[in-house]
Amino acid sequence: MFARKFIDHVDTHADHLCEEFMQKIKRSDKCKELLQRVPGEDQRRTTREIYQNLTEWLLTNTNTVTEERYVSLGMRRAQQGVPLSELFWAVCATREYFWEYTERETLLEKPEDFWGGVRLLYSLNRFFDRALYFVIIGYETAAEDESGQPVAASTKK
Repeated sequence: MFARKFIDHVDTHADHLCEEFMQKIKRSDKCKELLQRVPGEDQRRTTREIYQNLTEWLLTNTNTVTEERYVSLGMRRAQQGVPLSELFWAVCATREYFWEYTERETLLEKPEDFWGGVRLLYSLNRFFDRALYFVIIGYETAAEDESGQPVAASTKK
C-alpha cells in the first residue's frame, strides 16, 4: 500500500526532512520572533515530534491527536512569548512543507496507489487541523491570568 511505503520512507528520512524544514522556516519573515525566542534544538525536537506523531496517526488510522502534546506545545510557546500568529504560521508551514515533500517523494508505482495517496493527504490535513486546534487551546490557556481574563499578547514580552 502506498501510504505504508510512504510512512516508512518518511521514518527513514526524518532527520533530513526536519533539517530541510528548519532551513525553510529560517528564510521566512513570518516566524522571526519564534526563531529568536525558541532555541534551535527545541524547534528541531518539536518538528521531529510533529512528524513522528503524524506517522503514528497515519499508521494507526485513528481519529485522535494526542491532545496533551499539542496543548503543552501551545502553552510552552505562549510562555516563551511567541506571538500566536507566528505559532500558527509555523504549524501551517510544517503542513505545507510536508505536502511539498509528499509531492517530491511520490512513490506511486501502480494506479491503485493513487487512492492510497489521496487517503494519505486527507489524513494529513485532518491531523494538522486537530494539532493546530490543540496548540491554540494551550496557547490561550497559558495566556490567561489568575482571574481567568485573557492577557494581551503584547504583554508577553
